Amino acid sequence: MADRRILAAFAAAAVLFGGTFVAAKAGLAYFPPLLFVALRFDIAAVALAVFAVATTAREDLIPETRGDVVGILATGVLAIGLTNALLFVGQQYATSAVASIVFSLNPILTPVFAAALLADERLSARGAVGMLLGLFGVGLVVDPDPAMFLDGGVGQLILFAGAVTGALGSVLIRWADSTISSTVRTAWGLPFAAALSHALSLGAGESAASIVWTPEAVLALVYVGIFAGAIAYIAYFGLLDRTGAIRANLVFYAVPVVSTLGGWALLDEQISGLAIVGFLTIFAGFAVLGTEDVDVRGQVARLAGRLPDEVVESEEAEERLGIRNEPRGFESD
Repeated sequence: MADRRILAAFAAAAVLFGGTFVAAKAGLAYFPPLLFVALRFDIAAVALAVFAVATTAREDLIPETRGDVVGILATGVLAIGLTNALLFVGQQYATSAVASIVFSLNPILTPVFAAALLADERLSARGAVGMLLGLFGVGLVVDPDPAMFLDGGVGQLILFAGAVTGALGSVLIRWADSTISSTVRTAWGLPFAAALSHALSLGAGESAASIVWTPEAVLALVYVGIFAGAIAYIAYFGLLDRTGAIRANLVFYAVPVVSTLGGWALLDEQISGLAIVGFLTIFAGFAVLGTEDVDVRGQVARLAGRLPDEVVESEEAEERLGIRNEPRGFESD
């Protein structure tokens, strides 16, 4: 992910999503969970529709192919709608720390669906090592009390279901191979997410009369609707189109890092030594995943001074130099 625009999108999504767990937990004190999600999507849908219309040619705003429709539904119903509904409901029964860890299973689940649906995204042994390093690092950063996992089991199951729908939705978006831009696709998908959330809210018997309108409630709603909603979705779904589902979902490994650093910078919270080790472990996982396109054999050969500009190809040369084939992190069929 060397491209500056990709790095910028990754950083923006990580930073903005990083506050979602805290804002959601705070907002749940004032809103019923599903109605909170629905109002979030109402705001995000309006904001993103205005942005899409202002920045996109009229002929590029209309979905035309079956892939466009599938991509819109995968975005609205799965990647955004059900995923966030399950996240907000699950957070009623789990701490933000536990929620962030369970949701960080998303990058682990994504390759499972990608293996079944995508021919151009495969996770090799090296990629698996990077994924596991990242997940282990998330656990070190969050450092939840083991007792937390013994309580709120229902909440954890709901959160896990949210991680599953998020991973599946992102892979289906790539599988659909739509012709419209990620911003337009998301702008079309958000009304479906809002409608689904309102329907679930009504089915659960939630009422707008139970909302407690305070400055804190408004702030939480604006944050999840505009910043962790419309803006973060532009960054994340653009990243999904440019890098693929497996790499894009690595953003959920960076989210706990951002949350911890934000608490330290803004709330004077302390960062433990274990958290610092966790940061380094996550970065190590990113480094392992980021080397999938590095020609290890050629690099070793050049360093050995044997073949300055060529890749060692023959088995005889490899044997002589002691170079072994190394699997790539993401392979294409």
